[in-house]
Amino acid sequence: MVKDMTNKVKDHTIDRFVAEKLEQGEKPNQLINEKSPYLLQHAFNPVNWRPWGKEAIKLAQKEHKPIFLSIGYSTCHWCHVMAHESFEDPETAGLMNQWFVCIKVDREERPDLDRLYMTATQALTGGGGWPMSVFLAPDLKPFYAGTYFPPKRKYNMPGFDEVLKAVHEKWRADPNALLDSAAKLTEYIKQNQNPLPPQGEAGLEAMPLAYEQFAGIYDAELGGFGLAPKFPQTMILFFLLRYAKEVPQSRAGEMALFSLRQMAAGGICDQIGGGFHRYSVDQRWFLPHFEKMLYDQALLALAYGEAFQFTGEEFYASVLREILDYVQRDMTSGQGGFYSAEDADSPLPEDPAKHGEGAFYIWGAEELKNLLSDEEYQLARIYFGVREQGNVAQDPHREFTGKNILHQALSLEQAARGLKINPEKATRLISRIRNKLLQARGKRPRPHLDDKIITAWNGLMISAFARAAAMLDEQKYLDAAQKAAKFITTELHSNQGSGLMRTWRGGQTGQEAMLDDYAFLIQGLIDLYEASGDLTWLNRSITLGLEQKESFWDSKNHGFFETSGKDHSVLIRGKETFESAIPSGNSIALLNCLRLGEILSDEAWKELGTKGLNAFGRALKEHPSGLPQMLCALFYLRQPIRQVVLSGDRKKPKWHDMLHACHTPFQPHKALVLADTDADGSELARLFPFLSEIQSGTKPVAHVCRDYACGAPTNDPQVLIDQLTP
Repeated sequence: MVKDMTNKVKDHTIDRFVAEKLEQGEKPNQLINEKSPYLLQHAFNPVNWRPWGKEAIKLAQKEHKPIFLSIGYSTCHWCHVMAHESFEDPETAGLMNQWFVCIKVDREERPDLDRLYMTATQALTGGGGWPMSVFLAPDLKPFYAGTYFPPKRKYNMPGFDEVLKAVHEKWRADPNALLDSAAKLTEYIKQNQNPLPPQGEAGLEAMPLAYEQFAGIYDAELGGFGLAPKFPQTMILFFLLRYAKEVPQSRAGEMALFSLRQMAAGGICDQIGGGFHRYSVDQRWFLPHFEKMLYDQALLALAYGEAFQFTGEEFYASVLREILDYVQRDMTSGQGGFYSAEDADSPLPEDPAKHGEGAFYIWGAEELKNLLSDEEYQLARIYFGVREQGNVAQDPHREFTGKNILHQALSLEQAARGLKINPEKATRLISRIRNKLLQARGKRPRPHLDDKIITAWNGLMISAFARAAAMLDEQKYLDAAQKAAKFITTELHSNQGSGLMRTWRGGQTGQEAMLDDYAFLIQGLIDLYEASGDLTWLNRSITLGLEQKESFWDSKNHGFFETSGKDHSVLIRGKETFESAIPSGNSIALLNCLRLGEILSDEAWKELGTKGLNAFGRALKEHPSGLPQMLCALFYLRQPIRQVVLSGDRKKPKWHDMLHACHTPFQPHKALVLADTDADGSELARLFPFLSEIQSGTKPVAHVCRDYACGAPTNDPQVLIDQLTP
């Protein structure tokens, strides 16, 4: 295994925290042996935390104690708060240790456990979130749950000490009642974790219903969907762009594009360093929750890329570049894998002993004046909405007093007119302002970096870099995608029986892969093949696809389970029927099957994808807006596919130009067969036996095929674009 040369003590990773605690002589609990940054954050709590596993479960069963299960992640603000208020308190820890077996879980390592117990929490409370606080019987069935609890009663919430005492007393007085309640709740969850058996085919009638549902919650004034807090909801945007292509008279395109523009102008977008924060606390995208998640960067990069293809407008390409440049600069390991997240909280620049949300990102007016020339400051003031007294009106925790969240208060053209300077000069000034502020910000204490590498999220990011490389004709993005793919397929995958792993940190792999790890990585490898023509990535996607089918396919009711079923401590083996922050594993896995079927002209892959989508037919018919990414897969299944066969020597510039043309228009319903005639002929014949029917030498030539009939060959990139555009 490659040694991670970046795994040295860094100011903003968990390593420094652990090193300092050990140097101070503090005694750790059992979490000290874990690799997860979230678990290591709790390794010095006085709580006798244990990781999820046989040892902790057997202890609870032996001592007949309930389990207190705490689930969170390392960049979660309220997880930090509850840890400081309760888990670091010796008195509270004493009660926890005396009455419960206490288990910590990183939801990013174990999405299966997170999904299961979040469903229980929502069933019990009507809501959910993190930290998740769940009480389990020794058989792991949940009977009581909540999220954040304050240490003492406030916010109309019971204090955590009250909760601990109440659960303990109920368990001591009548454990059978709690066991009965837990069994009933678990049965309810089991019945709701999987779609009903398939009935007929999943059809396009779901599309207009989904469109109407999204239109009903669309914010026509500010963009986005629903009320505050507002999330990017990129899967909705993917669906709307496809719907707009098929139903151009609808408002779907306008809804998607306006939302993307509004987000890019808001404080949710890092106006200086690029990338996006997790969500907006307010309705207008101004006040963000400042954590940055890798999956958000990947999904938003994909969305801005599709918007660029859809419109041809450079604006969307520029936002895409800013996202990818941020990820390359701040979230990429030396081996090429992508880190998971950056925290919302960071030390205050003026007082590093204290922490505050967004401290790394916000600015005082005087600080800006000292960093910029007068001309630069005047433009920054107007364009970024800077106010002398600070620009955050709603600040209940007084974290932003006198500070400014930079956002695009005006367009650059409006700001230039206000200052009576020409737009070209304003563009140069803004670039200079951003560079100065980025350099100044780089001297501040950085937010905590969760430097574990998650296969699923890396798969999404590989897709983003690969697709961007192809549509923007940017070699550096292709290099980034290839380096990450080599790292993941080498360090987190084994052909010796263990298969794919989910996490990697400090030279060690963690949990076994879930469905989304396989699905998102396979998608990334298919995209990388379509961006490069390198058959290595197509072959690896096929190998992983076969492993995925072997480990996750439901041979009875079809579709893929989210887990392999090897870990018997997970009570329910389910299938997601609702998408939130990221696509469901089935949405991407089934689309991958269809894409492989079209690329390889292989009916077995197509049949697998079709059966899987039909398994979700009732869910798509009854609540299609809950599965927007799966609707994209359904579009791919039910719409005619353009199969582009590009043959010739891929080292020739003309072949490169033709490949770029394949990715220029917005054509999501296509499959690329990239046949490098300089490659091994037997390999091409094995993968693409139909190629023998298409005569071609080394000269790059493209055929666009549809409904099993190919059009006239062309070596003109513009002609190829025109053939793909209708």
